[in-house]
Amino acid sequence: MSFLQRFKQINQDELTLSIHSKTAADVEHALHSRRLSYEQFLALISPASEPYLEVMAQKSCRLTRQRFGNTVQLFIPLYLSNKCTNICTYCGFSLGNAIRRKTLSMAELDQEVAEIKRMGFDHILLVTGEAPGTVGVSYIGSVIERLRPHFSHISIEVQPLEQADYRTLMDAGLDGVLVYQETYDRTAYKKYHLRGSKMDFDYRLTTADRLGLAGIDKIGLGALIGLAHWRTDAAMVAAHLDYLEKTYWRTRYALAFPRLRPCEGALQPASVISDRQLVQLICACRLFKPEVELTLSTRESAIFRDNVLPLGITAMSAYSSTRPGGYAADNIGSDVALEQFATDDNRRPEAVAAAIRAKGLEPVWKDWAHCFSHDPTVSPSADRRQSRSQKPVHS
Repeated sequence: MSFLQRFKQINQDELTLSIHSKTAADVEHALHSRRLSYEQFLALISPASEPYLEVMAQKSCRLTRQRFGNTVQLFIPLYLSNKCTNICTYCGFSLGNAIRRKTLSMAELDQEVAEIKRMGFDHILLVTGEAPGTVGVSYIGSVIERLRPHFSHISIEVQPLEQADYRTLMDAGLDGVLVYQETYDRTAYKKYHLRGSKMDFDYRLTTADRLGLAGIDKIGLGALIGLAHWRTDAAMVAAHLDYLEKTYWRTRYALAFPRLRPCEGALQPASVISDRQLVQLICACRLFKPEVELTLSTRESAIFRDNVLPLGITAMSAYSSTRPGGYAADNIGSDVALEQFATDDNRRPEAVAAAIRAKGLEPVWKDWAHCFSHDPTVSPSADRRQSRSQKPVHS
């Protein structure tokens, strides 16, 4: 069974009605529970929960410190290519947009890595458009092998792949994969994805299952907030996460909260979430899943990120460029024709780290070393995968 079967059992119209039918009593019952049920999570993302935001925030802060201490992981995205064969109406890389296309050569990659390492990062997220003929498994694998000696943790956000392809990349040194469904509303999804392999809703939905079966160390989930009713999409993300945790229980999980940002094409959000509601969602996710990493990107403003940071966030990107070749020239903000979307928080990494310390927290640049592997010649992900192979993947 994959999440697709579970997905087909969920009536999203009834789910939306259930969220909006929650009462203050439902919210208070959830806030007094030691471990939240799925129904209680729905109460915390409901309109009825909005007056209880301060209580939610305080409890979320306490849980985060208990589970993660005072640390906040810093990472940086590295865009390898903006080539894409899909037409997605919300994305700057969409095939229909008249932008210049670029894929990093290995020499250019080395220049990017050198600049990223000078900034202090040890966790990196590799991002590409979906163009398998240009940036397929072979290219991505070569990049990971080239970067493995320089970074303690490597994740990717690329096109969905087959289970065997993920194992190939794990052998090269891959640690984690971010795979966002964008929206769990099948009708809305069809409206936004007009051409290319990304039109296949079901294949994308089952990507996390293929990752779990491959034994990946970490899976990142999320919905692009603004494409459909944000509360319903959040409820579907939570249902997806709950299923994955129970099925592939050796894998770690992370949630992200990306909101639509300006890009080529300028799609307006179909569902607007306010800053206060986004805080509500972050706190609700922390209360529902205390052990899960919660990530906030530079899509958000510096002020918002600084204020929400203590409430539940455990990982943040910093000084992000959303175009290939955005670091070596040290010219973030220029050549926007290559960007996927515009970021909001453009502070230097040292400024972000200082803001974290100002909140009484500690920025962490590295939380894994190869020396912790049983075999120092084996990458962390391969070593962890070897230990998993001694037992079945499923619970």
